Amino acid sequence: MAVRHSFEVANGSCDDDGHPRRTGTLWSCVAHIITAAIGSGVLSLAWSTSQLGWIAGPVTLLCFAIVTYVSAFLLSDCYRCPDSITGTRNYSYMDAVRVNLGRKHTWFCGLLQYLSMYGTGIAYVITTSTCMRAIQRSNCYHKEGHQAPCAYGVTFYMLLFGLIQIVMSQIPDFHNMEWLSVVAAIMSFTYSFIGFSLGFAKVVENGKIMGSITGVPASSLANKIWLVFQALGDIAFAYPYSIIVIEIQDTLKSPPPENKTMKRASMVAIFVITFFYLCCGCFGYAAFGNDTPGNLLTGFGFYEPYWLIDFANACIVLHLVGGYQMYSQPVFAFVEGWFAKKFPNSGFVHNFYTFKLPLLPGFQLNLLRLCFRTAYVVSTTGIAMLFPYFNSLLGLLGAVAFGYIFPCGNVLCTKESRGLDKKMDCT
Repeated sequence: MAVRHSFEVANGSCDDDGHPRRTGTLWSCVAHIITAAIGSGVLSLAWSTSQLGWIAGPVTLLCFAIVTYVSAFLLSDCYRCPDSITGTRNYSYMDAVRVNLGRKHTWFCGLLQYLSMYGTGIAYVITTSTCMRAIQRSNCYHKEGHQAPCAYGVTFYMLLFGLIQIVMSQIPDFHNMEWLSVVAAIMSFTYSFIGFSLGFAKVVENGKIMGSITGVPASSLANKIWLVFQALGDIAFAYPYSIIVIEIQDTLKSPPPENKTMKRASMVAIFVITFFYLCCGCFGYAAFGNDTPGNLLTGFGFYEPYWLIDFANACIVLHLVGGYQMYSQPVFAFVEGWFAKKFPNSGFVHNFYTFKLPLLPGFQLNLLRLCFRTAYVVSTTGIAMLFPYFNSLLGLLGAVAFGYIFPCGNVLCTKESRGLDKKMDCT
């Protein structure tokens, strides 16, 4: 086995850790980041800006962009330890925490990371079903008239999205979903641009810029403080990709060193992301002022141009198909890796079966992957159906995860590595 491993590394079919050669590039990395970061949260930024006002709103968006980049910059140096070029690879955020900060931090940091990812999956189920219902309602209003009831539920759409994700979840890992990230990134650009364009058109139609320096007035100081913190939580939720930086970085080929590519990709992606965030947030607030809706697209109604709103919502749905996978794959990898170590001789865990369908390439199926990933998708879909307003809590969840994971990542990158004299088993 050792001879075969050395031959494969020398022959170029494997990397230095024995894993299949990584093929990720700067642009595939940018696509992964944009898919992870630009989620449906971009549509709530106009509301967040309206709560903070014309000064604090844009400044807060820029500050979160800077904090996210610093976090990603530092975390990218944690992929290899102790040397960022030839050191041993850390395949996940949890690996980096365990190597540098010890197991106690690993449990706490891991709990927050995976809870945040799980919550994001639930939110994506809810958001997707809402967008699908919005398409049906706009078509109903267009056909039946603006006074038609057009009341529809979301349960069917949640189940439909869950079925799609059961299939998509059989994608083995990050290395095999580059195409999905590219499609999702294009969709995120599209609906963000539509939201920005409609906001700009509304400002031109109004002939003035709405809003104020202090933002939307509240009935009391306590209520205003609550709304400001909710807005900050929504903005924090819109910049969440730091928790999967190392997982994305593990897809990159070398040379050049992975950390250099990751830093460049983060700079490009955050610049693009922040541009769209500022455009959607500021033009949305300028268009609606104190009446800025929680979802920017709903502010333009379900009426004309109904086809454009339909198209934007369809883009959101396609984007969230990929976004769900971006936040689910690290959880899949962690659980399946734990089972592989716990049951090294289990055929249920380790055996793969090849299937070939007509007109489609063959694919490999693993029973553990099929059962666990299906159960995971079913659980997120089920919770979304039971608590359809669960996404209102994600601002708090995003703020808590952002508030702990960011300093945790910074600390682990500045601490001296511990236990690195013992080479990790990377095969």
